[in-house]
Amino acid sequence: MSRSLKKGPHIDERLLEKMKKLGQSVTIKTWSRDCTVIPEMVGFTFGVYNGKQHLAVKVAEDMVGHKLGEFSPTTKFIRHGGKMQKDIEKGEELKEGAKVEAAAAEAKKGAPVKDKK
Repeated sequence: MSRSLKKGPHIDERLLEKMKKLGQSVTIKTWSRDCTVIPEMVGFTFGVYNGKQHLAVKVAEDMVGHKLGEFSPTTKFIRHGGKMQKDIEKGEELKEGAKVEAAAAEAKKGAPVKDKK
């Protein structure tokens, strides 16, 4: 549920004071995930706490109106389980193994190895 229009957006006053005091060159640590991003915050880097660590969030123009917590995820996606997912991962491992073997064969021949990164 959003905040009422009568009250306006929630902005942490201490965060604004830190912005004025420290400037844009320093990462500003904050635990205020519910603070709304305002235009004055554009260009600043905030260390938003996700429950374990502070993740760096550089505020851009298109973030205005959103909450700081939206840009600092609290959970880490690992993967979906099941037989199908295991088959997909196994196929990817086989492809990588074939690439390594091909590179080793080229190196054995004396040809320069091309790195496709």
